[in-house]
Amino acid sequence: MSKTRLALKQVVRRYVPLPLLRQALTWRSRWFARRHHPTPAREVFSEIYAKNLWGGRESVSGPGSAMAATRNVRAALARLVRQYGVRSMLDAPCGDFNWMQTVDLAGIAYVGGDIVTALVEDVSRRFGGVDRRFVQVDLTGDRLPSVDLIFCRDCFIHLPFKSIHEALANFLRSDAKYILLTTFTNHPINFDTTSGGMRALDLCAWPFNFPEPIELIPEEHVGPPSEPRKHMGLWSMESLRPLLRGR
Repeated sequence: MSKTRLALKQVVRRYVPLPLLRQALTWRSRWFARRHHPTPAREVFSEIYAKNLWGGRESVSGPGSAMAATRNVRAALARLVRQYGVRSMLDAPCGDFNWMQTVDLAGIAYVGGDIVTALVEDVSRRFGGVDRRFVQVDLTGDRLPSVDLIFCRDCFIHLPFKSIHEALANFLRSDAKYILLTTFTNHPINFDTTSGGMRALDLCAWPFNFPEPIELIPEEHVGPPSEPRKHMGLWSMESLRPLLRGR
């Protein structure tokens, strides 16, 4: 994001009343949906993968999937699956499995899912095994594997609101007990985007309004202190069920 756009957003957040800003964002999202016919997500993310458009040197899934960027989440995930009795998990999008392969998931039935066909074929060949399989899946509508935990990192930040709501409704239809999602703090206003775009999202703010998570795992912060802080938030599916049923 350019410095000019960032400065403009900071001014808007400071001086525009929150209810008015939320209404304006709702109108903008509806206008955008009617006016634009976005490229299907599978095509968008397949091109990003094929051309390494996120510019990751270590991982085609982008700089956020490098080992240094996942230090905290790797340690926390190994602890969480045991602390909460997780015996199976869906990791979607799994990307190129660059960092997840180092996490101690002994005894956990792991399913990696991604929307990109070529990526799923590659990781299946390289990393598939008895307790580790990979499937092509669109989180917004495909039937999800039956698991205890859905781990969904750095996904919603690249999706429009409509797709996020569809994915959340799909999570609700699954048998999952917990979901672990990327969320940001110090970020009271969420903006919409198109598939493949990128912005910070606070799942506890409008238009998601999640309750406070059971746990909040801080990730590595590389920007100035004033920028939103990235975390992985853990929620029980039961705590979200009343909220998601109304969508």
